[in-house]
Amino acid sequence: MTEGEDEKITHRWQKDADGILIFTGLFSAALAALLTVSVQDLKSNPQDTTAFYLANIYQLLADPNISRTSILATPVQPPDFSPPKSAVLVNSLWFLSLVISLTSALLATMLQQWAR
Repeated sequence: MTEGEDEKITHRWQKDADGILIFTGLFSAALAALLTVSVQDLKSNPQDTTAFYLANIYQLLADPNISRTSILATPVQPPDFSPPKSAVLVNSLWFLSLVISLTSALLATMLQQWAR
Protein backbone atom coordinates (compact mmCIF):
# COMPACT_ATOMS: atom_id res chain seq x y z
CA MET A 1 0.00 0.00 0.00
CA THR A 2 1.17 3.47 -0.66
CA GLU A 3 1.24 6.32 1.80
CA GLY A 4 -1.60 8.07 -0.06
CA GLU A 5 -3.87 5.06 0.35
CA ASP A 6 -3.05 4.95 4.05
CA GLU A 7 -4.02 8.60 4.33
CA LYS A 8 -7.35 7.92 2.60
CA ILE A 9 -8.11 4.97 4.87
CA THR A 10 -7.34 6.88 8.06
CA HIS A 11 -9.32 9.89 6.83
CA ARG A 12 -12.26 7.58 6.13
CA TRP A 13 -11.96 6.04 9.60
CA GLN A 14 -11.96 9.48 11.19
CA LYS A 15 -15.07 10.50 9.24
CA ASP A 16 -16.82 7.26 10.21
CA ALA A 17 -15.87 7.82 13.84
CA ASP A 18 -17.25 11.37 13.63
CA GLY A 19 -20.59 9.99 12.43
CA ILE A 20 -20.62 7.38 15.17
CA LEU A 21 -19.88 10.01 17.81
CA ILE A 22 -22.68 12.28 16.60
CA PHE A 23 -25.17 9.40 16.51
CA THR A 24 -24.18 8.00 19.90
CA GLY A 25 -24.32 11.46 21.46
CA LEU A 26 -27.86 12.06 20.22
CA PHE A 27 -28.93 8.52 21.04
CA SER A 28 -27.50 8.72 24.57
CA ALA A 29 -29.24 12.03 25.19
CA ALA A 30 -32.58 10.58 24.07
CA LEU A 31 -32.01 7.49 26.24
CA ALA A 32 -31.18 9.60 29.27
CA ALA A 33 -34.45 11.50 28.82
CA LEU A 34 -36.41 8.25 28.55
CA LEU A 35 -34.63 6.78 31.56
CA THR A 36 -35.54 9.72 33.78
CA VAL A 37 -39.19 9.05 33.01
CA SER A 38 -39.19 5.24 33.15
CA VAL A 39 -37.05 4.87 36.29
CA GLN A 40 -39.97 6.32 38.28
CA ASP A 41 -41.77 3.00 37.78
CA LEU A 42 -39.12 1.31 39.93
CA LYS A 43 -39.89 3.44 42.99
CA SER A 44 -42.93 3.39 45.20
CA ASN A 45 -45.35 6.23 44.64
CA PRO A 46 -45.56 8.47 47.73
CA GLN A 47 -49.17 9.26 46.83
CA ASP A 48 -50.07 5.60 47.29
CA THR A 49 -48.55 5.61 50.78
CA THR A 50 -50.40 8.81 51.66
CA ALA A 51 -53.67 7.37 50.35
CA PHE A 52 -53.11 4.22 52.42
CA TYR A 53 -52.62 6.18 55.65
CA LEU A 54 -55.54 8.51 54.91
CA ALA A 55 -57.81 5.52 54.33
CA ASN A 56 -56.75 4.09 57.70
CA ILE A 57 -57.35 7.41 59.45
CA TYR A 58 -60.77 7.64 57.84
CA GLN A 59 -61.69 4.13 59.00
CA LEU A 60 -60.60 4.95 62.54
CA LEU A 61 -62.59 8.17 62.64
CA ALA A 62 -65.64 6.66 60.97
CA ASP A 63 -65.95 3.79 63.48
CA PRO A 64 -66.84 5.14 66.93
CA ASN A 65 -66.58 1.67 68.52
CA ILE A 66 -62.76 1.56 68.29
CA SER A 67 -60.95 2.42 71.51
CA ARG A 68 -57.79 4.51 71.58
CA THR A 69 -55.75 1.73 73.19
CA SER A 70 -56.50 -0.69 70.36
CA ILE A 71 -55.39 1.96 67.84
CA LEU A 72 -51.97 2.29 69.45
CA ALA A 73 -51.57 -1.47 69.92
CA THR A 74 -51.85 -2.31 66.21
CA PRO A 75 -49.46 -0.26 64.08
CA VAL A 76 -50.46 -0.35 60.44
CA GLN A 77 -47.81 -0.43 57.74
CA PRO A 78 -48.39 0.09 54.02
CA PRO A 79 -47.85 -2.97 51.85
CA ASP A 80 -44.30 -3.58 50.66
CA PHE A 81 -43.56 -2.16 47.24
CA SER A 82 -42.30 -4.39 44.49
CA PRO A 83 -41.89 -2.94 40.99
CA PRO A 84 -43.63 -4.67 38.11
CA LYS A 85 -41.46 -7.17 36.27
CA SER A 86 -42.14 -5.41 32.99
CA ALA A 87 -40.78 -2.14 34.41
CA VAL A 88 -37.63 -3.90 35.63
CA LEU A 89 -37.16 -5.53 32.22
CA VAL A 90 -37.73 -2.33 30.27
CA ASN A 91 -35.41 -0.30 32.49
CA SER A 92 -32.75 -3.00 32.29
CA LEU A 93 -32.88 -2.81 28.51
CA TRP A 94 -32.75 1.02 28.58
CA PHE A 95 -29.66 0.94 30.82
CA LEU A 96 -28.04 -1.76 28.70
CA SER A 97 -28.55 0.26 25.52
CA LEU A 98 -27.13 3.34 27.23
CA VAL A 99 -24.03 1.41 28.29
CA ILE A 100 -23.58 0.03 24.77
CA SER A 101 -24.02 3.49 23.28
CA LEU A 102 -21.47 5.08 25.59
CA THR A 103 -19.06 2.20 25.00
CA SER A 104 -19.31 2.67 21.23
CA ALA A 105 -18.66 6.40 21.70
CA LEU A 106 -15.57 5.57 23.73
CA LEU A 107 -14.35 3.16 21.05
CA ALA A 108 -14.99 5.73 18.31
CA THR A 109 -12.98 8.30 20.25
CA MET A 110 -10.16 5.83 20.69
CA LEU A 111 -10.28 5.08 16.94
CA GLN A 112 -10.00 8.79 16.16
CA GLN A 113 -7.02 9.15 18.46
CA TRP A 114 -5.35 6.10 16.96
CA ALA A 115 -5.99 7.26 13.37
CA ARG A 116 -4.21 10.56 14.03
